[in-house]
Amino acid sequence: MTDIHDRPALRESPAAPDQAASSAVPPAASPDAVPQADPIPRGCTAAQLRRFIKSRPYVPLHELRRRFELGGESDDVSRLETPDGITYVGLPPREGALIQELVRQGEIGVELSMDPEVRVVVGVYPIRPIPRP
Repeated sequence: MTDIHDRPALRESPAAPDQAASSAVPPAASPDAVPQADPIPRGCTAAQLRRFIKSRPYVPLHELRRRFELGGESDDVSRLETPDGITYVGLPPREGALIQELVRQGEIGVELSMDPEVRVVVGVYPIRPIPRP
C-alpha cells in the first residue's frame, strides 16, 4: 500500500510555496484600469424580445428561454401585474419585467395555462402584426 505522501502528484515542489503565496495576493489594480465587460451575454433587451415575439404567431416560454439562453433556476417565476390581475411567468425577474412592460404597452398578449387555479403564462403572442413590405 502506498502512502499518500509518496504519490508524485501530491508532493510539493520547492517552488510551490512561493507560487501559492504570490497567487494568493491579487495584483494591485491601477487607478486607470477599466473594468472588463462580462464576456457572456446575459439575457436580452426589450427590443430583441419584442422583435422575436412579433416575428412569430405564438412563442412558448421554453422557446424564449432557449432562444435568449436565459439561465437561472428551472423554478424561476416572476410576478406580472396585468389588467386582468396578478399573473405569473416562468422567467427570471429581469425578463419577467420586460414581458410585463410589453404587456402594459399593448405590444404582446399572454396565453394562460387553465389547468391550475393560478394564472400562469405558458406562451406569448404579438398583438399588433408586423407590417410586411
